[in-house]
Amino acid sequence: MHEFSGKTLLITGGTGSFGNAALRRFLKTDIGEIRVFSRDEKKQDDMRHELKTDRVKFYIGDVRDFGSLDAAMRGVDYVFSAAALKQVPSCEFYPMEAVRTNVMGTDNALNAAARNGVKNVIVLSTDKAVYPINAMGMSKAMMEKVAVAFARTWRKGMPVVCVTRYGNVMASRGSVIPLFVSQIKAGQPITITDPDMTRFMMSLEDAIDLVLFAFRKGTPGDTFVQKAPAATIGQLARVLMKLFGRQVEVKVIGTRHGEKKHESLLNREEMVRSDDLGGYFRVGADSRDLNYTVFFEKGETKITREEDYTSANTHALSDDEMEAMLRNLDFIRSELAGWRP
Repeated sequence: MHEFSGKTLLITGGTGSFGNAALRRFLKTDIGEIRVFSRDEKKQDDMRHELKTDRVKFYIGDVRDFGSLDAAMRGVDYVFSAAALKQVPSCEFYPMEAVRTNVMGTDNALNAAARNGVKNVIVLSTDKAVYPINAMGMSKAMMEKVAVAFARTWRKGMPVVCVTRYGNVMASRGSVIPLFVSQIKAGQPITITDPDMTRFMMSLEDAIDLVLFAFRKGTPGDTFVQKAPAATIGQLARVLMKLFGRQVEVKVIGTRHGEKKHESLLNREEMVRSDDLGGYFRVGADSRDLNYTVFFEKGETKITREEDYTSANTHALSDDEMEAMLRNLDFIRSELAGWRP
């Protein structure tokens, strides 16, 4: 990653799962400085004592507060905007909190980046922003619109802003895998909302790869999606029980507030204008202005029949493939170490 040699990277929400994984990836390079920006002083202090390196600097602040972002971005080259409220049920009950962090916080980050001469900003989004039915997804969809609208004003000297959209990140903080593992090890019933529910399966390393791909290949307003396999929640529970050598009861508790049965990473309108880049899709920003008259005179482009890219029509993992993905996770390896059923 020679592009980061001697450079300064700031990660908003840097004490989260993505921030922790990105830190470890970048500390193996010759990056100059990584700034962790978050509002959780305890997590920052834990990271400081664990990492013990002068290349990581910690900034207490909230993306809702422009001033704290502006101060943290002085001298920064690149920004990964990962700060978010991402728990679907809690955002259903407190939707304005999701708006303040996910939408207004991102707008603050983009404007602070422009004010401080940042070169690139990658905004992290989610499959729940596609056909959103919950407050978290709606706030992320608006966040994407804010980022793309900002990119439309791009001129030389402004940051190149791109969006990355990904599905379920396996074993990330607050996700279902740590919950299932703790229930299995305790001999408690696994609580499943809907065993036929499908979800994209990605590792944290995949998420970092996607962000780096967007950083290297992106132009203002691009949205990038990594192709990912999927599995049902019932299958995930079954393979985890096999992995830990313990069968427990499976209790179906019903769909929670705002949950979908299947998730989409691209809608059909985006699929029509996407570029297939092998392991990734790229969706460029619509560069037209509001003067549609000129566009119609040239001939209207019609949307053809295309399928959405969903967790129901992507590659479905076999149990063996699911087990291999799980065994490759640091979290699972640490949980299996010394475990006896």
